[in-house]
Amino acid sequence: MPRCSRFAHATSRTLCSAVALLLSASVVPAKVIADTPSREPTAAQIVERNVAARGGLEAWRKVDTMVWAGRLESAHAPIPRMGFTLEQKRPNKTRFEISAMNQKTWRVFDGTQGWKETQNREGRPDVQPYTSQELKFAQQAQGIDGALIDYQARGSTVVLEGPDTVEGHPAYRLLVRQASGERHHVWIDAKTYLDLRYDRLSYTPAGLPVPVNVVYRDYKTFDGLQIPTVIETGAGARALPPDRMLIETVSINPPLDDRLFARPGANRMARRALIGSGSGSASGAAPALPAVP
Repeated sequence: MPRCSRFAHATSRTLCSAVALLLSASVVPAKVIADTPSREPTAAQIVERNVAARGGLEAWRKVDTMVWAGRLESAHAPIPRMGFTLEQKRPNKTRFEISAMNQKTWRVFDGTQGWKETQNREGRPDVQPYTSQELKFAQQAQGIDGALIDYQARGSTVVLEGPDTVEGHPAYRLLVRQASGERHHVWIDAKTYLDLRYDRLSYTPAGLPVPVNVVYRDYKTFDGLQIPTVIETGAGARALPPDRMLIETVSINPPLDDRLFARPGANRMARRALIGSGSGSASGAAPALPAVP
């Protein structure tokens, strides 16, 4: 098996977990909202301020599609840098494509079913359905909105567990209980109301639960919204450096055909009604780095 194929196959589950978490990344404007120091806000107030800081409920409901492109960095992988494109469409459709050594691997989820494509030993495409654990993880992802916007409509509840710190930043730690019973944690900056960290469980190939945490950094402005352009993902208690997603371009509301999220290979001619049109072209994007995608 080619080196890239082995790597892509071995790391696809970790990348899927990272991406599902990444879909929950906070997108916020630059405005800082100060809290009254003498009184701790309630969970409802924290959620309200977070939604307002991120641009407001109505603005978010106008976002139907979003595309990120950039590169992945992993200090403990055979290929330390890979290009990626992440395409999202409501209500919960995703396509994640990785490029490395002139090969591509895909993972797609149509909101109900998911598939992954790697290269087999002969270098030909090999399409497999998601495992039951991968499917569960994708189905419980937060999608474009993140964990807190419209959480009640999804049947979730939010509880304030108390004050905390994230890398020295005062924060509020929220427990989000999904309708399925899944428990996620979100840390909200006590001064800016940006999302600082997000934790949930992933699963090993054997089905064992593993905690995965995501830290958001380097927010930049895209069409009046801010997106963390460096996202670090770590799993369990490992001492290895976290995987890093560096987002170089963002497009909001580009046209994305539903066939893009179908089983890989089902209709290759559908690829890609991409990105140049759409109201959210990447104005304010981070400077383009040497292209790996």
